Amino acid sequence: MTKKEIRILIIESFLAVFVGLLFIFPDMNFLSYNKSSALDSFMVTLKSGIPTSEESKTVKLIAVGDIMLSRGVDMKMEKNGQEYPFIKVKDYLKTGDIVFGNLESPIFPGEVMPVGSTVFWARPGIEKQLKDAGFNVMSLANNHMGNQGTFGVNYTVYSLTKEGILPSGGGRDAAKASAPAVIERNGIKIAFLSYTDGAIIPDSYEATEVNPGVVYMDHADLKGDIEKAKTLADFVIVSMHAGTEYVNRPIPKQISFAREAIDNGAEMVIGHHPHNIQDIEQYNGKYIFYSLGNFIFDQMWSEGTRQGMIAEIIINKEGVQSYHLTPIRIDDFCQPNMVDEEEGKKILSQIIH
Repeated sequence: MTKKEIRILIIESFLAVFVGLLFIFPDMNFLSYNKSSALDSFMVTLKSGIPTSEESKTVKLIAVGDIMLSRGVDMKMEKNGQEYPFIKVKDYLKTGDIVFGNLESPIFPGEVMPVGSTVFWARPGIEKQLKDAGFNVMSLANNHMGNQGTFGVNYTVYSLTKEGILPSGGGRDAAKASAPAVIERNGIKIAFLSYTDGAIIPDSYEATEVNPGVVYMDHADLKGDIEKAKTLADFVIVSMHAGTEYVNRPIPKQISFAREAIDNGAEMVIGHHPHNIQDIEQYNGKYIFYSLGNFIFDQMWSEGTRQGMIAEIIINKEGVQSYHLTPIRIDDFCQPNMVDEEEGKKILSQIIH
């Protein structure tokens, strides 16, 4: 028997076994990804070996929680360098096609805010560290983006965009602030729309026809915004800055707004603000992450405020294919760190997911 005949026999034997398995296990889906299966690596490898079509291309989205770069965090960066908060996680973040977070501090060439102040400010230059850590979309729609006035909003937008980071939910006027931030990766266009609860901040922080600011949930044309975004992108994500601080459960306002976003065509909702992680809900086949908790913050005074989670979400044009949660713990007033399995399970046990 020649070598060619031997190779043909091996191939035919493999095909016979494969077809036989299909008859024995007719419901087996070799192309599905089951996080709990011991065959994960085999299944993912098999899937990656199939010629890709437009429909089978995917995007890895990595989403994190609140990023506050003022106060105690700023003191640590002054001592150790602006890259210090990102050192232990940036290699992982950079594996994402899209990396998204909530920027809780306006970038502003002003004065240092004292420890204990709730008026935030981040030094110019931090936008370069955000870019170097992999971030390419940032929500500005939160209760601190207006802390340095309209100039602070404008300067933040300028600082991010010059580094190629898309701002979402904040801008030089209402039209710019509410416009979808659209990013394309692997042939898939994803639009971000970001909103904050107007009840938790002064009226002066809201973007108007003539003034810079952020987009308020209470006054937004959510349906119209999503409809517009869907004409520009394959997948629409809504970011929501709302809820009660320091608790693990969403309040009715969060739930109703997030579900309204899904009902109007959003594929996913990502939440921030409570400074604790909160539940994940699957609503009408779509996912709502009510709060990812803190990511970079100096709130070392409780376990809940030191904990957060990174959501890694695989997306194609048909929707979310899978997601994975990576719990983190903040050390030294600013540094998110991956945790071991035991601590990770303890963190995630606080929420429904």
